Amino acid sequence: MSDAVEERTRAQLRHGLRIATLLVAVAIVFGLGLANMLRHLDSYEPALAQVAALTALGAVLAGEATLLVRRRSWGRLRWAAIAVVLVASALSYATLPDGRTSTGPDWIFGAANWVGVVVLLDRPLRSSAAFLLAHELTALVHLLLFDEPSRQALARFATGSVTVFGFPLCVAVAAAVLHGLSAAAAVSQREIERVRVAEAVAAESHRRRQERYAELSATTIPLLEGLADGSLRPEDPVVQRHCAIEAARMRRLFAEADTVSNPLLHELRHCADVADRKGVVVELDARGQWPAPPVAVRRDLTEAVLTVLATAASRARVTVVGTADLVSVSVVADCGEVNVPSPATPGVRVEALRNDDTIWMEAQWQPTS
Repeated sequence: MSDAVEERTRAQLRHGLRIATLLVAVAIVFGLGLANMLRHLDSYEPALAQVAALTALGAVLAGEATLLVRRRSWGRLRWAAIAVVLVASALSYATLPDGRTSTGPDWIFGAANWVGVVVLLDRPLRSSAAFLLAHELTALVHLLLFDEPSRQALARFATGSVTVFGFPLCVAVAAAVLHGLSAAAAVSQREIERVRVAEAVAAESHRRRQERYAELSATTIPLLEGLADGSLRPEDPVVQRHCAIEAARMRRLFAEADTVSNPLLHELRHCADVADRKGVVVELDARGQWPAPPVAVRRDLTEAVLTVLATAASRARVTVVGTADLVSVSVVADCGEVNVPSPATPGVRVEALRNDDTIWMEAQWQPTS
């Protein structure tokens, strides 16, 4: 069973428990409670107070039924509903005949407790326990102040309290257990998601490192190995040009991981930085708006630039012109002989022209193709 199914099952159990508790409360208030009140209606002074107390409990139960249908909780109105229940209980006891606490006329003793628990069912257990204790104290204060607190009366009150306090508390305990399971499951689910995200990030980072290593292993690593074993001489101009090209490729590779608004210009600036460190004056000009090319396309577009910049002697100009249908990256520089790179992306085309010691190279990409 998946986590989502388990959580949905727990939510259904909580909702079902609310419905069952509401039905029990309705049965007790309008079944046993109403019957006892009507049977002893002539003994209340005045009887209208008892009717008002019953009406208040009925209004709270009607509110709970409405919320159940809409699958909502009491929210800020919860404590107002509890106050209504406690006031109704106090009103009933104020007009209860002397000596009748926890007897037949005391219908609210076994009714208001269930109404309060219904309202507090989705709250922590201490809330229900505190309400039941307050309800018990209301009856006990009436017994001690207005009745004769005989041993028989106290024993009757204690016996009635077993069901008045115990049974609703058991329901509140069951609801608290379900809430605890749901809270623990939610925490566990968040932890599982956090671990999954961390694992996915680690796997993606490892994959990117492997890709970068594979990209560098074809050209950069053989160059470093040649310099290390002495087969390549650092003072050789060809070796120096290869080193400059590989340095530009590495800077471009690192720049690909950056999150920027225009990744093509961002990577071109990193390529130009290598030439700038050699003292080459590089101008970068961008015109127009264009869609962000994929990584493979950007590599083909910048490969011509970094190849020329790595060989430039003193000056170079890089121009990027783009529209929705065409992106062009061109470079003009005074440099020696360079090899025109072959693009790996079918949609990229590279052209080159030479005039004495100046070379012009352009790479074009058509997004629509």
